[in-house]
Amino acid sequence: MRRLLIGLAAGAVFVTATACGSSDSSGSDDDKASGGGTTTIKAGVIPIIDVAPLYLGQSKGFYSKRGIKLSLTSAQGGAAIVPGVVSGQFDFGFSNMTSLLVAQSKNVPVKAVANGVASTGKQGADFAELAVKKGSPLKSAKDVEGKKVAANTLNNICDTSVKESVRKDGGDPSKVEFVEMPFDQMPAALANGQVDAACVVEPALATIKSQGGTSIASLFVDVSPDLTVAMYFTSQQYAQKNPEMVKKFQEATAESLAYADSHPDEAREIIATYTKIPKNLLETLTLPRWPAEPNRASIERLSELGVQDGLFKTAPDLDKLLP
Repeated sequence: MRRLLIGLAAGAVFVTATACGSSDSSGSDDDKASGGGTTTIKAGVIPIIDVAPLYLGQSKGFYSKRGIKLSLTSAQGGAAIVPGVVSGQFDFGFSNMTSLLVAQSKNVPVKAVANGVASTGKQGADFAELAVKKGSPLKSAKDVEGKKVAANTLNNICDTSVKESVRKDGGDPSKVEFVEMPFDQMPAALANGQVDAACVVEPALATIKSQGGTSIASLFVDVSPDLTVAMYFTSQQYAQKNPEMVKKFQEATAESLAYADSHPDEAREIIATYTKIPKNLLETLTLPRWPAEPNRASIERLSELGVQDGLFKTAPDLDKLLP
C-alpha cells in the first residue's frame, strides 16, 4: 500500500487536466451544487480509444440526467490512476485489469464497479497490437527476444500479454526488455529506433500503421479471445460511503458502453476530441468491444499469467476485486 501511494507522486507527473468539467467540488453524495442537485465526479482516465464511451456518455447526457457532472483527468496509465483513486484524488478511475490485480494482491482497497473495454478477439484486427515500424526485421512475437518493447506503464497488462505472445510463439519471455512511455509517444519512438516494438493501442496504433508499420502479434487475443482488458473502479472507502453515487455511475456507464458499441461512427468522432489522432485517420481505427459485463474467465487467465511471470507475490482475490 505504502509503495503504491508513494507512486502517486511520480504518477502525478503524467497527469494533466482535460476540459471536461469543473473539479471544484468532490464526489461525495452530500456535495451538491446549490441549485441543480448535481455532483461533480472526478475520474482518472487514459487518453486512448478505450474510454470513448465515457466521453460519449457525457456528451449524450447519460451522466447529467443522473445528477453527475464528470471531471475527467488524463494520466499515462492505470498504475498512476490506482493510487490517485485510493488517495481520494479521483472518485473513480479507469485501469487495465493487470494493474488492478497487482493492487488487489497487495491489499490495496480498490473495487471494480463497471466494465471498461474488451478485445475484438480477432487475430491481426484488434485495437491493441504488438507493432513494429516499416521495414523492421522482426516478423513475429518470438523475434522480440532481447529487444526493447514500449509499454505505457511497467508491470501491467502489456508485460503480461507481450510475454504470453512470445511464449506462444516459442520464444523466451524473460528476455524481453520493456521501456515505459505514453502511448502517443510510441509511433515516434519506433520510427527513431528508440524501441524495437510497441505494445500499443488505438489511436496510436493507427498512426503507426499510417507510417507503414505492421503488427506482429495480437497480444490481447493471445491471452484470451474474449479478454476483459480494463474496468472502471473506485476505492472501497468511497464505495462504502457513497453507494448511491456508485450505483448512478454504474448505470450511466452501462448506458454509455451500450451506446458506444452500437454507434461506432459517433465513438470514432468523440475520440478526436480528447486524443491527438488526426481526423483523417479516424476511419482507420480498429474499435474494441464495449460489452456490458466483464468476462471473469479471461480475468482469471490474466491472474494466472501474473503469477507465472512474477507480477504478484500473492495471487489476487477476484471476489474482493470484481463487482
